[in-house]
Amino acid sequence: GIRGEIVSLAASWQAVVERHDYPPVVRDYLGQALAATVLLSGTIKYRGSLILQLQGDGPLRTLVAQATDRRTIRGMARATGDVEAGDLKSAFGTGHMALTAESPGGERYQGIVALEGDRLAQLVETYFSQSEQLPTRVWLAADGQVAAGLFLQRLPGEQGDDEDWRRVCILADTLECEELLRVSPLELLRRLFHEEDLRIYDPEPVAFRCSCSRERIVDVLRSMGHAEAEAIVAEQGAIEADCEFCNAHYHFDAVDVAALFAEGALSEGPGLRH
Repeated sequence: GIRGEIVSLAASWQAVVERHDYPPVVRDYLGQALAATVLLSGTIKYRGSLILQLQGDGPLRTLVAQATDRRTIRGMARATGDVEAGDLKSAFGTGHMALTAESPGGERYQGIVALEGDRLAQLVETYFSQSEQLPTRVWLAADGQVAAGLFLQRLPGEQGDDEDWRRVCILADTLECEELLRVSPLELLRRLFHEEDLRIYDPEPVAFRCSCSRERIVDVLRSMGHAEAEAIVAEQGAIEADCEFCNAHYHFDAVDVAALFAEGALSEGPGLRH
């Protein structure tokens, strides 16, 4: 009557970290958020992307973690001052956590909980308690090498004993952050639940991917209009765009702007749609 998810991000997490020079506290919050998003993406049935966003008025203003149904991840954080180790309030101040599921067809579902509690894992537990009324426990940890998490949930409609749920949670509460980061998932499950009857599914690989592209920036510039784009170039010398997820930089000078609107005019000829 209990389901679980366990995630250990290594190369995919390091691909996120190497693109930004985040302070350790900010980096670790982002790693925990990405691990949580992957855990939730395996729990919530959806097609498209799942986005976990924390927004507050503290020094760590914004944190975004995204996972897709193709098991790709990306994330970013934005801080305006020194972020000290401590509870959520010391980092984010007053704010909220939003969990958004977006489908390819444009449908969106969003749940929001206030930023309360000491740990990000508690926020995720609160979300499930409020939105789905399912007993849920979450453990998260991250450093510069690994972002990891463990998720346990009592299944709805199951006739399992309350004592089973309490026992499994007590066993999981013996988990140390260092174990979660350094011990392989299979070995970790063996250590925690060696007397339980486990059904373990095949692991799924996770990779870092960013959806930004020059073509997407071109679409945005075309939506602005030729006159506004030319005005920006006249004032600033060029149009610069940076992706906060992968740190890619896009540059459009006067020649680029003239060319992309010339191309746009051609693509809008009779019988063509885009």
